[in-house]
Amino acid sequence: MNRSDGRPVVIAGSSGLIGRALVTELRRGHVAVLRLVRSPASAGDEITWDPVTGTVDRAALEGVGAVINLAGAGIGDRRWTAARKQVLRDSRIRSAALLAATVSGLARPPEVILSASAMGFYSERGDSVVTESTGPGTGFLAELCQEWEAAAQPEAALRTVLLRTGVVLSADGPFLRRQLPLFKLGLGGRLGPADRWVSWITLTDTVAAIVHLLDSDVSGPVNLTAPNPVTNAEFTRALGRTLNRPAVLPVPLLVPSLLLGSEAVAGLTQSVRVIPEALLADGFEFTHTDVTEALTAALGH
Repeated sequence: MNRSDGRPVVIAGSSGLIGRALVTELRRGHVAVLRLVRSPASAGDEITWDPVTGTVDRAALEGVGAVINLAGAGIGDRRWTAARKQVLRDSRIRSAALLAATVSGLARPPEVILSASAMGFYSERGDSVVTESTGPGTGFLAELCQEWEAAAQPEAALRTVLLRTGVVLSADGPFLRRQLPLFKLGLGGRLGPADRWVSWITLTDTVAAIVHLLDSDVSGPVNLTAPNPVTNAEFTRALGRTLNRPAVLPVPLLVPSLLLGSEAVAGLTQSVRVIPEALLADGFEFTHTDVTEALTAALGH
């Protein structure tokens, strides 16, 4: 879409980490933003929807320039019980399917749909390099991402981008927020094997990449990760240096396993060495490509 033509961008999941930053950035660029909300719309920039009942104000979506779907329950917030797994599926698949079906039936559909996914699509890959052409992995996260991406595909011939996001570095994000207290106490250390690959991206570059993709011709899966993934050992040393704290002792996986369960911890600590081939080929320029510099920026040091 052409962001200067005045057509608004609709965002689902605008209250999340990426959504809040994206709304701010788009409005800074004088792009009108409409937010999909589950409560009755009470502001001029809100559109009511309910993925559970499959309802959305279709008329309010007529003529918008783009739809960005970032909705989904937190993947690492709670233990993966059978009930929680169903919540994770439903919160992603129902919202993606509702938006895809709705825009397909509009008289004036958007030019592009950007729909969240995750690098969990690839699952455990060891040292192998992963790009958008790499096939899906196995396990709960990989299967969830496959269903999520399939649900996001509209029947109408609309440009659709699937955002396979990596570990987002932000002081307000779940990945760093869980580690910072231990590091600040001098008790921080790597979580899991030293040679496990961590595919990271700063919140700044995540938002910039999404904005870039609005005006791009790219479609299909796009890896939202920095071009230089690092090993777990490298990441932990960089975080220790940034905080000026020791990072010597590894954190036993037993500790997070007691909170989240062994399946969740195994899924969230998979080794995935992701390269953002599609973004690089499209000329996107990352602000942060060095992990130490990225952590310094993310944590305000």
